[in-house]
Amino acid sequence: MEIFERLESEVRSYCRGWPAVFTEARGSQIQDESGRSYLDFFAGAGTLNYGHNNPALKRKLIEYLERDGITHTLDAYSGAKAEFLGTFEETILAPRGLDYKVQFPGPSGNNAVEAALKLARKYTGRETVVSFTNAFHGMTLGALAVTGNSMKRGGAGVPLSHSATMPFDNYLDGQTPDFLWLRSLLEDSGSGLDKPAAVIVETVQGEGGVNVASTEWLRGLADLCREHDILLIADDIQMGCGRTGSFFSFEDAGIAPDIVTLSKSISGYGLPLALTLMRRELDVWEPGEHNGTFRGPNPSFVTATAALDTYWRDDQLQRETAAKGALVEERLKAIATAHGDVVADVRGRGLARGIVFERPEVAGAACSEAFQRGLLLETSGPEDEVVKLLPPLTTTNAELERGLDILGESVTAALASTLQPA
Repeated sequence: MEIFERLESEVRSYCRGWPAVFTEARGSQIQDESGRSYLDFFAGAGTLNYGHNNPALKRKLIEYLERDGITHTLDAYSGAKAEFLGTFEETILAPRGLDYKVQFPGPSGNNAVEAALKLARKYTGRETVVSFTNAFHGMTLGALAVTGNSMKRGGAGVPLSHSATMPFDNYLDGQTPDFLWLRSLLEDSGSGLDKPAAVIVETVQGEGGVNVASTEWLRGLADLCREHDILLIADDIQMGCGRTGSFFSFEDAGIAPDIVTLSKSISGYGLPLALTLMRRELDVWEPGEHNGTFRGPNPSFVTATAALDTYWRDDQLQRETAAKGALVEERLKAIATAHGDVVADVRGRGLARGIVFERPEVAGAACSEAFQRGLLLETSGPEDEVVKLLPPLTTTNAELERGLDILGESVTAALASTLQPA
């Protein structure tokens, strides 16, 4: 560990909870330099929906590299990009009746969100963007301005402006009708809220605590945006690419956002890639008006195309994810029942799941205990009170059962350690 302690910035985080040097990974398994194996229920924070070193994707990538396929092209045309765009249209956009233009804004989700915010402001000529309590949209300044977490916002070092925060679904425990506050501000000329350019929303708030928006709430939000001529941006960076079952997490609500951001698992292989999708008429960019050096990563196009070809030509993966999600939910509810005095809730959709603890330290201790037993998990939520599960969608039922066994043991051990008298 000495090299990391001596040279790497103190900003590093995941390694503090997982003090191991990882060297190999296949499917849902990771090995460290000592040869110890870990079951991965983290999946690169949702970047590895198809598992580590997926063989179908790896084969296509190796073939491309071995024939000296071009790697870096900025936004010049390439064969790999053309193949990706054609496959994306054929497997994802056309079957869903979505007529989106595709922008490659840079290598990460931050880039996709920044492009979406800039485009919404450019198209509408307005400045304010509405976001929601406990939202997370990235760590660059524009994305931080629409992020809720105070610790992350505090790292900006400058005022974060031109945004307004509204209650997410059930934030007020059903005490007020949906969108009462937002609608009141929009309809009152004395409210002080400038007419927004856009509303940005995650259908499932991953970093915010696995908070799930109902289909009714999402439809109501889409209707409100349409009624007031406000663009709707869906941030599908963590919950897209099948994480909740359907390719886009908003499909079950029957809505079609004006702008969609994708990253994380869109490359399929853990390689950097991000997309900003927009309704055709919104594409008012001037050439080069939003750009970046790494917005044409051809190896990422290759693996993304392979992922779409392998998993999205039919609905098998979607059906398997729904079944696995039901299995995980059942097991989490059993853990909650066994520890009803300390578990506040079980949440999630598909294979994005969370178990919420009354005392945040129990969640952290459970993740630590899980690591000791060979399972990788992370916490989320405003107080890190949620143990979040994001296993690869390709995780087998046997692996899910084993990981959930470990989680149950870890919760028991965490309670024994955190509830001990001082």
